[in-house]
Amino acid sequence: MGSSQCSSTSCNLHWTPEQNKLFENALAIYDKDVPDRWRKIAKLVGGTNEQEVKKQYEILLDDIKRIESGKVPIPKYRRNGSSSRINGISNEEERLKHLKL
Repeated sequence: MGSSQCSSTSCNLHWTPEQNKLFENALAIYDKDVPDRWRKIAKLVGGTNEQEVKKQYEILLDDIKRIESGKVPIPKYRRNGSSSRINGISNEEERLKHLKL
């Protein structure tokens, strides 16, 4: 299956939601200029290796392109009233703004 037909939900089912969250956070920590970026991200995510992390990154980029081109609607997330803070960033949209792809 080519990457154009592949999304994070259809091609990489073995990653847990927790691993995906760790992966997204690791991308914000280790930008493209960090030496051994993929090894460090794989270590932070756990249970994966550099090749799988690179593949997950390619899937993420493909998903982003599909969303930005209007092929995938942005889901409406419900607010649960609690403040979930990750690395000092209070909501998903703000956290994604700081993602260093």
